[in-house]
Amino acid sequence: MGPEALGQVLRPLGGIFSARDFPDLLVGLEISDDAAVYKINDEEAIIQTLDFFTPVVDDPYEYGAIAAANSMSDVYAMGGEVTLALNICGFPCSLDSEILTEILRGGAEKVREAGGIIAGGHTIDSKEPLYGLSVLGRAHPDKIFTKAAARPGDALILTKPLGVGVITTAAKGEATAPAHVAGAIASMKKLNRDASRILQKLGVRASTDITGFALLGHASEMAEKSGVELRFFLNAIPFLDGAREYASQWLFPGGAGRNQKCYENRVAFAPDIPEEMRLLLFTPETSGGLLAAVPAEKIAEAESLFAEAGHPFWLVGSVGETETDCGLLIVNS
Repeated sequence: MGPEALGQVLRPLGGIFSARDFPDLLVGLEISDDAAVYKINDEEAIIQTLDFFTPVVDDPYEYGAIAAANSMSDVYAMGGEVTLALNICGFPCSLDSEILTEILRGGAEKVREAGGIIAGGHTIDSKEPLYGLSVLGRAHPDKIFTKAAARPGDALILTKPLGVGVITTAAKGEATAPAHVAGAIASMKKLNRDASRILQKLGVRASTDITGFALLGHASEMAEKSGVELRFFLNAIPFLDGAREYASQWLFPGGAGRNQKCYENRVAFAPDIPEEMRLLLFTPETSGGLLAAVPAEKIAEAESLFAEAGHPFWLVGSVGETETDCGLLIVNS
């Protein structure tokens, strides 16, 4: 469901479980973030999320692993650790059982890599395969990441390149180089666990993961909830090999247009940024990286910690006071 339609569906439901009546619900419908957070006691909160989707790649094992990584990503975006997961499955009756096993094996091995356990799930008949997870995570209630904690003066960092959406769409039309598809698969399978742990060490409090609403959709939500303006430097934003090429051929998924329609009024582009690059920033990602607002004085420490972990990150922008009607500014450099 697109962001605009989803907002219309959820808006009337926000007051049913109000923070006043449920004070231990730290993040729910009223606040709206990457996952729900419920406080158990002064030392522990649980993080609950779920996600599932149709195949984005042909290989069933890779599909299962990608879907699992994507489902767990919201826990990491909130600063937590994965504990327990349940499979969510929809499969055609005609699908070979070996294919089903491979999908579930891919998901199970990815959850095990994350240090979690799959304890069961639910399966229905479906015209096309659907797979994902319901995930339970844990975190300290005072150390939760949210979209509402970015502050003027913070630096914006991104922990994975963009472009899997346009690459996987091009692949469906058999218009991609194998190396580009392999790069996209490797990126989607990579857990956000290590990046989240580094952000915890840095004392970061503002984070979101880049998934279906694209970089500009999720960043717009961060800007709105934090009451700030985010400035991105296009030349600093990383893209997977092939992404710019397929964007220049206009091989975009339908979700890119839906995101653009919903969020374009919140974005001010520099006039010299080409239309295809604008749309690329609105293109949905699957199992994308974390976008985090890091205090400027912590950037040197961030460079050290990410290098020590062998994990890349990119300094892609900055947080400032709101000076325009738009929450996001995109400039070339």
